[in-house]
Amino acid sequence: MSTFQTDTLTRRLYSTDASLYEELPKGVAFPENPDDIRRLVFRSAEEGFSITPRSAGTSLAGQTTGSGVIMDVSRHMTRILEINPDERWARVEPGVIRDTLNREAGQYGLQFGPDTATTNRCMIGGMIGNNSCGAFSIKHKTTREHILEIDAVLSDGSTAVFHPLSEKELQNKLSLENLEGDIYRGMLELLHKYRDAIFKNYPHPDIIRRNTGYALDRLCEMEPVTPGGRPFNMAELLCGSEGTLAMTTSAKLNLVPVPKHKVLLIPQFKTLRESMLATVEAVKWNPAAVELVDNIILDATKGNIEQRRNRFFLDGEPGCILIIQFEGDDAEEIAEKAHGLGKALKDKGLGYAHPVHAAEEEMSRVWDLRKAGLGLLMGLGRKSPSPTFVEDTAVRVDDLPDYVEEFQQILQKHNTSCVFYAHASVGELHLRPVIDTTKPEGIQTLKEIAEEVAELVKKYRGSLSGEHGDGRARAPYIETVLGKEMMPLLERVKDIWDPENRFNPGKIVRPAPIDSHLRFSPDYKKPDVDTIFHWRKAGGFDAAVEQCNGAGVCRKLAASGGTMCPSYHATREEKDNTRGRANLFRQLFSGKQQEAFSSEELKDALSLCLSCKACKSECPANVDMAKMKAEFMNGWHKQQGTSAGERFFGQPEKLYPLASAFAPVTNLINRQKPVKVLLEKLFNIDSRRNLPEFASETFESWFRKNRTTHTGRDRKEVVLLVDIFTNYHEPDAAIAASKIIDKLGYDVAFPGIFPTGRPQISKGLLDEASAICTENIHRLKGYADKSMPIVGLEPSEILTLRDEYTDLCSEQDFDDATAIARNAFLWEEFITTELSALDDAPQAGGSTVYIHGHCHTKALVGGDPLMQAFKLMGFEPVALKTGCCGMAGSFGYERDKYDVSMSVGEQVLFPALRELPDDAIVCAPGFSCRHQITDGVKRKALHPAVIMENAFGGM
Repeated sequence: MSTFQTDTLTRRLYSTDASLYEELPKGVAFPENPDDIRRLVFRSAEEGFSITPRSAGTSLAGQTTGSGVIMDVSRHMTRILEINPDERWARVEPGVIRDTLNREAGQYGLQFGPDTATTNRCMIGGMIGNNSCGAFSIKHKTTREHILEIDAVLSDGSTAVFHPLSEKELQNKLSLENLEGDIYRGMLELLHKYRDAIFKNYPHPDIIRRNTGYALDRLCEMEPVTPGGRPFNMAELLCGSEGTLAMTTSAKLNLVPVPKHKVLLIPQFKTLRESMLATVEAVKWNPAAVELVDNIILDATKGNIEQRRNRFFLDGEPGCILIIQFEGDDAEEIAEKAHGLGKALKDKGLGYAHPVHAAEEEMSRVWDLRKAGLGLLMGLGRKSPSPTFVEDTAVRVDDLPDYVEEFQQILQKHNTSCVFYAHASVGELHLRPVIDTTKPEGIQTLKEIAEEVAELVKKYRGSLSGEHGDGRARAPYIETVLGKEMMPLLERVKDIWDPENRFNPGKIVRPAPIDSHLRFSPDYKKPDVDTIFHWRKAGGFDAAVEQCNGAGVCRKLAASGGTMCPSYHATREEKDNTRGRANLFRQLFSGKQQEAFSSEELKDALSLCLSCKACKSECPANVDMAKMKAEFMNGWHKQQGTSAGERFFGQPEKLYPLASAFAPVTNLINRQKPVKVLLEKLFNIDSRRNLPEFASETFESWFRKNRTTHTGRDRKEVVLLVDIFTNYHEPDAAIAASKIIDKLGYDVAFPGIFPTGRPQISKGLLDEASAICTENIHRLKGYADKSMPIVGLEPSEILTLRDEYTDLCSEQDFDDATAIARNAFLWEEFITTELSALDDAPQAGGSTVYIHGHCHTKALVGGDPLMQAFKLMGFEPVALKTGCCGMAGSFGYERDKYDVSMSVGEQVLFPALRELPDDAIVCAPGFSCRHQITDGVKRKALHPAVIMENAFGGM
């Protein structure tokens, strides 16, 4: 069969998901096709291990953790096998990402309806396993309603196809002398015998999202159990069975038309009770979605760089909001609905603001904020831990106000608070009490609340799980909700399908206690290690390594947009995304403590991290893997030493002056093949790369000769921070910048050429970076004290002053570092501010500029300042959605990284650039980005200052 890995690194990576739980598996299998899955099942019988299926691993109830073999279909079984637009269906393998399917189906005006918050990384196999729903379940209901057929491997390694059966087809199934026949015979016998009891004890049929236990109530609605019912279809049972009954190898899915028009109404409330009453009113207007977001999540968006930009629609500080979407083919009709509902709510005194948004870009940003909610609240950290154990209950919509009120009484009894969010339209709210499971009293509270909430769900005849499944967290309480007599039925279902208990044991039936195998328990030992960074914002290194919650946003692919985890885009390996690396950090440092700095496993996992910083903004939990990598590598160097290549790339200021003094000779030598081979052997510089050439004259030299002085004129000064790379390799950018600054009426204050510490940080040479930081704080303090703008040309260098200096510096220097950070600006930030103040800004005549943004800029600032600067000058800027270029400083030059570097470039950037006209103006503010573009597509990209200089010619 395909890859089967038992190394400790891989096992650690797959020991967790997005739930409370952590359990080291026996191994991990990566099947490539159904036959591989069959072979794995046969092997499990021979060797006596269990199999837990997994795709993205974003399950919240612990479904995808276990002690046996984890079967990951996300690496290879990712093909869309067929789309039939005429009959509106698609056939896919279980590892197909929902958004990937919808991009393909969207070409035909179709989509797979269920829309979870994780659609950019969740996979169809997981959606089937959990019977996923999402924000639009009032319209599209659940995954179960959209599954036409499931191809599966049974527990004995045989295969079966499940779909609606005619009477004759059912009789044929019942006559089979194999496990499939046993399943049909056993299930129908059970259903006929207990039909009335099932209907009596299961959640109310008006609840759309009812996933408690196995879906026996759904099967009881079918022929022949209920005469006149729909055709018997065991695929409905497999939806929500969490991989405990059969392994999906492919599925035929129903597709629905993409709505032509959408509009959002976003009423905003002071109290939760108001919003619940408004929900009851809203569902009467036939919306496609009604989603709740409370003030805890809204407050969390303030601390997330990406989501902070998406708060534009909020009026003040609401206690909670509803996001109500209407859809249809008539734009005027749905707009009338939105405004009509807004007026009705206002007339009833429900809500203080009722804005309506119909612009596509605005609606997308609203939904981005809503979808980030889970990760945001999970990223609140150990200060406000909110474990997922009762967050998935569902009741009838009319019962929701009273249910929530009683839920709050339970919280008050236990002296805790709760996050409220999600799918109000169908009676399901994700309710996340704040509980610290690292304390014995926290564990006791968790168990008491779990039991009391199960009793409350029973009272309202609700569902313990609405969409996230029972898994480990809720399975112990199914008996409370469904009743004691239902448990033998559920166990019998498991035994009929899986008599040897090979498939995902302990989920749904026969579970371990809720507090077994917890990731954070009273036995958890916090990391206590010596670090160079102070980890001030995170609250300590221990808090930083615990920050990841497993939500898996880092598993989204390049086609979904964003930059995070470019190496994962290239390799699709869990060790190459933020979640995988963060899990290793937590496991190793909480166990080995200081010794973890010598971990080969963690070094391997970090080897392909490009330190792009995208996780700092795109990860809802704001995990800063670039900083964590730098800290680890610093500790590694202290224990294991530093390679010649790391010294070569990490200390350019020591080599550049001499190399530049003989620029023509240096350049000639570096181009020679024997020299390239030697550099590869000595410093790990890939011989396929061309090193950047040294300029015949540095900026520093040019500035001494051409510095303009304006005697007798009262001019302010701007500090131009020219980095080493710009000075020695591309001084034209600094020359252009200095000329523009002069024409804007400023004198250029040039503090000289010196390192900022960026290369040292990237290579984990933090002692040196810290010394550089201290020296530069003292060097730049005087400028900051005068509030002089410190303007940088290379984004990664100037943003080091803003991002790392305030965490590298001593307490004594902290205020000065903060002042410097406050006065440090990207080139485009400075230019935008200056041009906005001009009555007559220089104009470029409408030239189109295609912009590839720098990763650090996108993570820490965003692309708006550069776009705005070009617009103010009369350019027509186009922001290319290109993610990471793949060069990342020295990363792409290294021999063992070259292939990944180019693969990252090929994800989005290179194809996008190849589509541009030959004479297109391409702007890339990043030095390494420009060189990657040259190497990848043989096109010259320019620094924005170089492009802008011509427009200033007439000033």
